[in-house]
This record gives sequence, C-alpha cells and structure tokens, in this order.
Amino acid sequence: MSADQTPPNSAATTGAATGAAAPAASQMWGGRFARGPAAIMEKINASIGFDKRLADQDIAGSKAHAAMLAKQGIITQADADAIIGGLDRVKAEIDAGSFTFKVELEDIHMNVEARLAELIGEPAKRLHTGRSRNDQVATDFKLWVRDAIDRTIAGLTALQAALIDLAEQHTGTVMPGFTHLQAAQPISFAHHLLAYVEMFGRDRSRFRDARCRLNECPLGSAALAGTPYPIDRFMTAEALGFNRPTANSLDAVSDRDFALEYLSAASICAMHLSRFAEEIVIWCSAQFRFIKLSDAFTTGSSIMPQKKNPDAAELVRAKAGRVIGSLNSLLIAMKGLPLAYSKDMQEDKEPVFEADDTLALCIAAMEGMVRDMQPNVPAMREAADRGFLNATDLADWLVRELDMPFREAHHVTGRAVKAAEDRRIGLTDLTLAELQAIEPRITEAVYPALSIEASLNSRTSFGGPAPVRVQEAVKAARERFL
Repeated sequence: MSADQTPPNSAATTGAATGAAAPAASQMWGGRFARGPAAIMEKINASIGFDKRLADQDIAGSKAHAAMLAKQGIITQADADAIIGGLDRVKAEIDAGSFTFKVELEDIHMNVEARLAELIGEPAKRLHTGRSRNDQVATDFKLWVRDAIDRTIAGLTALQAALIDLAEQHTGTVMPGFTHLQAAQPISFAHHLLAYVEMFGRDRSRFRDARCRLNECPLGSAALAGTPYPIDRFMTAEALGFNRPTANSLDAVSDRDFALEYLSAASICAMHLSRFAEEIVIWCSAQFRFIKLSDAFTTGSSIMPQKKNPDAAELVRAKAGRVIGSLNSLLIAMKGLPLAYSKDMQEDKEPVFEADDTLALCIAAMEGMVRDMQPNVPAMREAADRGFLNATDLADWLVRELDMPFREAHHVTGRAVKAAEDRRIGLTDLTLAELQAIEPRITEAVYPALSIEASLNSRTSFGGPAPVRVQEAVKAARERFL
C-alpha cells in the first residue's frame, strides 16, 4: 500500500489530468521504471480492494495537510482551496457510490489523488509535498482504528446497559453458582449477569487505553526521515484530533503497535463474549432450562422438528477464533521487520478490518440475546435446591456457633453430605439425631442457617451475591458504566 515519497511534481497523475494514456510505468512512479508491472505483480501489490475503507480518513488527512502547506507558505492558498474543494467532491462521489476505484492505481491514496487531478488539474500535483505514502497510510490507519475503538466502546456500553437492565429485574432470583461446571454455592441471576458487566467494563478500559496511546500523529514523518519543507506537524495533529505529533519519524512510519493493541483488546473482548455465549448455550439446554431465547435468535433443525438451537450464541462462541486469529496474523507479519517500512505492512489492514466487523457483529448479537432472554426462575431455583449448595453454610455455622476450626468443620460437613447422599436427600432433610451422630453439639438452630435464602442473604461481603449487595451493585454499575 505504501512506498517512498513520490516527488511533489511527479507524473503520478499527469496522464489522468490531461486525458493522455500514460504508460503503466509512469502512472505512479515517474521516470524511474521503464516498464509496467507484470499482471501478477499488479494483483499481489494492489490493496485498493480493502484499503478503500480508509477513504474518509485519507481525505481528512489530505485536507489537513493541504491547509498546513498553505499556512506555511509551501503552496499557495489558491492551490490549497482548490485541493480541499476537490477532495470534498471526491468524498461526495465515494459517499454516493459513483467513484470508480482502479486496481492499477494500487491503493486508496493514489485513487483519491488521481481523481483529484482529474477534477482540479495542476494544483493536485502539489498535495503530496512534504509527505510520503508511508506517513500518510500510518495516519489514515490510526484515524480508522481510533474510529473503530469509539464504535466498539459504544457497542459494549449498549451491551452493559442490557445486562444491567436484566440484572435489576432479578436481584432476588436464586440460581446455582458453579465451579468446574458443578453446582457450588447459591448466587442470584443478577449477580451472574453483573460479572459480565465487569468484564465488558475492563474491555472498554483496554480500548480507551489503546486509543490514548495511538493518538499521536505520524503525518509529516514522510518516508522515514522527515522532510526539508518547513511544515507544522503540530497544526496537522491538532486538525485531525491527535494529542501531538509522533516524536520520531522512523518509529512513526514503522509502528503498528496501535493495530496490535486494538486486536489484543478485541481478542480479550471476543473471549469474554465467547464465555458468555457458552453459558447461554448451556442455559438453553433441556438439562438446565435456565433461560429461553425467542425465534429471533434461534434456529430449527432440518430433520428434528422439536429442536430450537441457540445458533446466535454458538456463532458468537466460534467467531472469537477469527478475532484471535487476526491478532496472531498481524503479530507474525510484524515480528521480523527491520525499520522502517516494508511492504509486509500492507498486510496490517485486512486482519483489523475483519476483526472489527466480527467483533461489532458479536457485540450486537449478544446485546440482542440479552434483551431477548427469558429467565426460567423456577428452573433456576430448583437447580439451587439440588447439589448441596448449602454445605459451606453448615461448615460456617459450625465455625460461628461451636467455635470449631474451619478445617474440622469442613470434615464434619463432608460426613453430613455423605449421609444425605446415601439417603438421596438434602442436608436440611437429615434429622437432628442424624446430624448429632456426626457432631453431638449441633442443635435445632442449624436448620434456619441451611436454607438457600439464608445462605444467599448471609453473603453480604462487598462484591457478594446477597440481594442487598446486588441491588447496590446494579446502581453502582449504572453510575460507573452508563
């Protein structure tokens, strides 16, 4: 996509501007090359098929550059006005879908510049003064990733809002909490949902951090060694919303950390989405029946009419691999590159574009599923009544009331669980005599402490699942994230 700086008055667009059929060799590279590229070279070299997505950013960068050149007296104000007006016309054509992207012009930069020359003629040749496609593409790509981060944060915020809304309705809905996918202790459905609110909050934080670090402007670094023209890099940086220009021209054109950071944050986010999707798949199963999804997010079977498959969740779970694969792809492309620019770096955009498309779709699908979700409160409660979720509460009672060391209490409780298992009953169904046969000091006072409600209500430590704490957590989450 990028190459060393084209001389300001090169023949890059002369043929287009005059209507003459310039030979392929001079379309972009001036007089250096006597012959045009082989067809296969043209195909492997061109990036316009995907980097046309940078059109808005490329035009914005060029307008800022032209305005700066005029202010610095490098080009005339009349030429700058013609360039900026022409770029607006090019953008209008692209937005309207009437712009013709040409493979022979290789990338978005040359496609825009060639069309600009057709529209305004001679002034277009002055636009590339003091810059290279190396700093141009780095600037465009940073602007695009910055926009992608903003879109992703907005999508995650909407997903968090859906989770918080659903959690607010279920602060008292009891369900089993799991470890090793085995029922462990009672929690509330709201508490479980709020765990994902926290995860997606960390994702937003990672994206914000990445955005902060990328917000330095490469424009004006030129091919790798800056430019002798008296440009004002602070002016273009400010015009494009960057905090400052990059400090080192060599680093500026060879850096793709910003893309890697975006993909890293996207991969972690996709992993979180996949974990939640897996739980949705489990919860929808006949063995759990914790939730239902409507026809809007499920599909049927071509052979089994009874099936209602949570395909949206399954696809979110699978698509995480595509996002993670994009990160690996760019890491591998970058790992062996010397400074500054190498053509390998043309391979940076497709993984980022694909990851952004995939992640945006997954976030939107997950928000839709959360808003569509119908919790089966009786099924959750029934599951909480199985599996000895109150075993830890018996151990805690022994510690509190009998001053028993926890390890001893754990042993006593294990014997009680085995006794109940042997009879296929719950702990609360053991008689006092049976409990006292295990530990003589146990009294009738143990039974209220073993109810599921008592267990849940007792867990009032900060961040715990007691309904009073979860209600506070819902309110706090609204204040922190929405």
